[in-house]
Amino acid sequence: MRPPSGWVKCAARVAAAAACRDRCRCDLPLRWDDRAPFRHKGSGDAWGSSGSNRATAATCWQAVPVTSHRDRRTFLHRLGSGTARHPWVVVGSWVALVAGFFALALGGVTGEGLFDRLHSGDMTTPGEAQEARELLTDAGGGELANDTLMVSGSPATDPFVRRAVAEPIRRIHDMRGVSSVVNPLVLDKGVKDPRAEPLVVDEPGKRWGFLTVVEYDSTLSDEELARVRRDVAVQLDEVALGSQGTSSQRGSVADLVDEVVGQVETDMKVGEGLALPISFVVMVLVFGGFLAAGIPIAGAIASIGGALASLWGFSHVIDLDATVVNIVSVLGLGLCIDYGLLVVSRFREEMRDLLDGQPLGPDSRQLVVEATGRTVDRAGRTVVFSAVTVAIALSGLLFFPSTFMRAAGAAGVSVVVLCLLVAVTLVPAVCALAARRLLRGRTERSSDTGTFASLAGGVQRAPWLVVGLVLAALVAMALPATRMEVTSSGIELLPADNEQRTFFEDLGRDYPLLASSDLRVVTTADADEVRAWAKGGARDLPGVESAEVVTVGKIDGQTVRSIDLRTQDGPLGPGTRDLVTHLQQERPPFDARVGGQAADLADFTGTIADSAPLAIGTVVLATFVLLFLMTGSVVVPIKALLMNIVSLGASLGVLVWVFQDGHLEGLLGFDSVGAVEVSIPVLVLAFGFGLSMDYEVFLLSRIVELHERGYPTNEAVRLGLQRSGKIITSAALLMCIVFAGFVLARVLAVKETGVALVLAIVIDATLVRMLLVPATMSVLGEWNWWAPRWMKRLHARFGITE
Repeated sequence: MRPPSGWVKCAARVAAAAACRDRCRCDLPLRWDDRAPFRHKGSGDAWGSSGSNRATAATCWQAVPVTSHRDRRTFLHRLGSGTARHPWVVVGSWVALVAGFFALALGGVTGEGLFDRLHSGDMTTPGEAQEARELLTDAGGGELANDTLMVSGSPATDPFVRRAVAEPIRRIHDMRGVSSVVNPLVLDKGVKDPRAEPLVVDEPGKRWGFLTVVEYDSTLSDEELARVRRDVAVQLDEVALGSQGTSSQRGSVADLVDEVVGQVETDMKVGEGLALPISFVVMVLVFGGFLAAGIPIAGAIASIGGALASLWGFSHVIDLDATVVNIVSVLGLGLCIDYGLLVVSRFREEMRDLLDGQPLGPDSRQLVVEATGRTVDRAGRTVVFSAVTVAIALSGLLFFPSTFMRAAGAAGVSVVVLCLLVAVTLVPAVCALAARRLLRGRTERSSDTGTFASLAGGVQRAPWLVVGLVLAALVAMALPATRMEVTSSGIELLPADNEQRTFFEDLGRDYPLLASSDLRVVTTADADEVRAWAKGGARDLPGVESAEVVTVGKIDGQTVRSIDLRTQDGPLGPGTRDLVTHLQQERPPFDARVGGQAADLADFTGTIADSAPLAIGTVVLATFVLLFLMTGSVVVPIKALLMNIVSLGASLGVLVWVFQDGHLEGLLGFDSVGAVEVSIPVLVLAFGFGLSMDYEVFLLSRIVELHERGYPTNEAVRLGLQRSGKIITSAALLMCIVFAGFVLARVLAVKETGVALVLAIVIDATLVRMLLVPATMSVLGEWNWWAPRWMKRLHARFGITE
């Protein structure tokens, strides 16, 4: 017999009526009398009477709507209910917001979009190298913006080439904002002038060519410089070279940066363009319906717009690297899909439980409101925990002095908050609107037996063996990380066939005299003292090929000089990096600052090492406190943190094996530089830690819920894995699909990040969550829930429970 109108079944399932009285997880406080808005139906009971406890299997029923206890409901429940009562207001507000987000990010409001404001490759950080660079700039020794035309295949004395180049050079020379045009053809003695030597390559029968370098006035604003560069580019591109085998290339540092930013933008479009449809197909298979699969995608689109707008705002406060934009925006996409998957799954489960097999009637508004409230209360609680743990992990990046790291941390936290808001407002609102159609798809009852329950049972039969095998595999994968080398790539970030990369490779090969020095020792010391050290001590340093003193300019009456060192290993070779360490430990006999790419890299790695203990300590402590408030245990948070460390170490080890050692170059489409990009390990640890804790929260929330209902630990783990395993594996698969776009990227740093994060997700969602977690919890048994008495009292007062 059906219950009276207005009564629906509670989500709680308990062993007996008496147990229900003690452990019912209704949203309402239970009172065992006729005034309470509940009844109990036992087996053999047609409907049951209040207080019946003769049944062997009892089900709690509660009235909907219930007004007498509404004030006892949680904030998340009230938020979900309010969203379901006014779904069109919520959806309409988000549509307006997302339209505004995209308009801001794409330049529709201010005329300047996000990708117009990005930088690339700036790994500088406060330190000695930065001081050397500032000293050179203040003294007038900073590098002027320039464009270079490289003519190859014909000697500079070729009359045809001279005529083709002469007129464009004349027009460029007359342009306002151009400070100089350096060309061997216009020098007094032509190509025989000593000043022409760095600009000419003349190897008969092998190579011929020459350069034209256009330098710009340092007083130009960014807008003026951009305008002049466009005009110069037009003239240089008009150089007509018709001789057979003769060609020209134009390049500059600004063009190189533009190429990196443009490639990142292209990679992001390709990655997200592939991720969205593939994710949709996977979710159709998971949910068994197109509508249920489309709701998380709608939330993901909102997150993309919000992420881009957030990053656009940050670009006005800090310099944003193009790589950061790619990583953060795709993280938002993946998290939104994961959270949407969790919320939609829980909504269908709540609707199924409330209906108890009955069809959704025409007067179902209050039931949908209640289901939405429960969804946001329960799944939303998991989402909040997950978002907070991810945000905590990313906030660790704020402790590093590098602008690059701080930008990644701040932008990442803002995007995580956005994903949280989408998951607890927009997604439930769409679910409420589409409730009837969501129930038409595949909504099989959750079973306490299945693949994941069998897996947990198998693990629990030999937990020590599983722990040993999994830890051995993870440690073996992590071993290569112990020999990690880092670097800060320049042109190597771009694919080998990129025009600007090819230009700079040809420039370095054919015109070595134009190459910048590998290291610069900058000082205001006396000239004689500087020259004496350059001729003696500097040239005796290990790996130094030459040392040249350059007078840069004056600051406050003091002359700034630079001892330019060229080394055998190049600007970032191991010998040059050792030389930086040597110079910082055994200083020249005068006050000086060491600058150059190797010095920048040394400062960057040094600040990471100095800041890491505080960053790691803060993240670990905050995560421990959060998990303690969730579980009431000291053991579970410590175990979760240790397992995350091992799994992240394994992903970094494989990263070294692939990119530093050069394995899978052909398969993944990259050229190894013999090291890993310096920023990648830190980013992978921060983002990977957050994502790992994301899945930990998904699993723990179910296990804790079951344990609080009285299930023994092993049974709670088995049922928790069965009920959350599908969500975890689906979420991990979807996140891998999203980050797989990074693996296809052509920018090396983005590709490294993608491979490392995909590895971290796969390792965590399989070896750790499916095997190591149930095995260790089985080994520990009830000790999983241990905490000192004083901490138990803290949890009783401040713990976060449903």
